[in-house]
Amino acid sequence: MNMTQAFRSLSNGRLLDLPATLDVIDPATEEVIARVPDCTPELLDATVQAAQAAFATWSRTPLEQRRERLEALAQRIKDNADELALLLTREQGRPLPMAKAEVLGCVHWCRSFAQMALPVAEHTDKAGVQWSTRRVPLGVVAAIAPWNFPLSLAVWKLAPALLAGNTVIVKPSPFTPLATLRLGELAADLFPAGVLNVLSGGDALGPWMTSHPGIAKVAFTGSTATGRRVMAAAAPTLKHVTLELGGNDAAIVMPDVDVAKVARKLFVGAFLNAGQVCIAAKRIYVHDTLYDAFAQAFAAAARAAPMGPGTQEGVMLGPVQNRPQYERVKDLIAATRAAGHRFLAGGEVPDGPGYFIPPTVVDNPPDDARIVVEEPFGPIVPLLRFSDVDEVVRRANDTEFGLGGSVWSNDVAQARAIGAGLEVGTVWINNVHLLDPQSPFAGRKQSGIGVENGIEGLLEFTAVQTMVG
Repeated sequence: MNMTQAFRSLSNGRLLDLPATLDVIDPATEEVIARVPDCTPELLDATVQAAQAAFATWSRTPLEQRRERLEALAQRIKDNADELALLLTREQGRPLPMAKAEVLGCVHWCRSFAQMALPVAEHTDKAGVQWSTRRVPLGVVAAIAPWNFPLSLAVWKLAPALLAGNTVIVKPSPFTPLATLRLGELAADLFPAGVLNVLSGGDALGPWMTSHPGIAKVAFTGSTATGRRVMAAAAPTLKHVTLELGGNDAAIVMPDVDVAKVARKLFVGAFLNAGQVCIAAKRIYVHDTLYDAFAQAFAAAARAAPMGPGTQEGVMLGPVQNRPQYERVKDLIAATRAAGHRFLAGGEVPDGPGYFIPPTVVDNPPDDARIVVEEPFGPIVPLLRFSDVDEVVRRANDTEFGLGGSVWSNDVAQARAIGAGLEVGTVWINNVHLLDPQSPFAGRKQSGIGVENGIEGLLEFTAVQTMVG
């Protein structure tokens, strides 16, 4: 079913239709459901100029007024949560309750950032000279969001950027622009013209933004490969960058756990959003003494999980979001089969419309298997045996990624000690996927540069200015 509403870009306070458009595909049906504006270089230039002009006033707007605008944005999102959630489900594929949770998470993030303050440090030295250090905004921020959580990962960027006094240009993924464009429409009257802009476009728009001399900072979430290109494009003008990139998170299951309980939790940890989560459990290391029982329980959960369109009641897994990712996951499944590795669940891709892949579980492949080394970013996960704690920590760290990881044990002190040895930005103990706007989220190694969330994430959108005298 095609959507009848028009989707428009927000630039300099105006909602724009453009002659050129992009098709948006429903991943559950492979049908075109909407068309959105395809930004041109000329529109980007005009939007950057408007954002630069707006920065002169917005950066001097009192913090309390900027907080009020974020609070108003939070309320506007909440008031339109059902509409935004349905757009997310139609364009992204996930079950409607999970889409609603993403929208309400945006409300929470906006309100939490609205309560933060920028620090000021002052002191007088021995000679009586006064020193004051404050945080000042950078200028125009490019907020580039991915297709797996398009709305929340845009809000993670625009909320702190706006609070800090920057102006923002949001670019959603061309695969999932609808909810973000609608957010721009809803916010059009909440901010002065040029302060918040939302531009949809094809593959060329991202490189235009990351290399644009009028943009001071790029905040990007996406793959590590694309993150490298973003960093290279930002280098000639020494743009500030925050890059939240790929992950290949390890979960370590110790022998003292309740197998059934942990298997259920880790099933969600691996297959939430059809496995398209940067912090999903992508390598599950299970102690040898309970591996067989855990594998049986985990595979049973995979076989029982209802799969279908996200608008269908009771569905737990929707489709993979787009055709390129669907083909990549199918290729990983084929490579796993060709290598002779055993499937405990899944492994077959159904015919018919939609990018559906059943949750697939691989039985103890070797550490050099593609399914272990690569980030699949889809509904497939390997279970891996271990018997020695030092050995499993070494194996967990044997990756270019360092986003997150989890340790599962009834002995919390032991779990924390093991987690301290993981070379990652976030370690979860007996849970996964828990995030909070007050707590920093960052990757190590090739999982990213910079920080999102918390006061540390807010400061990413500022520069230091010291005044002496």
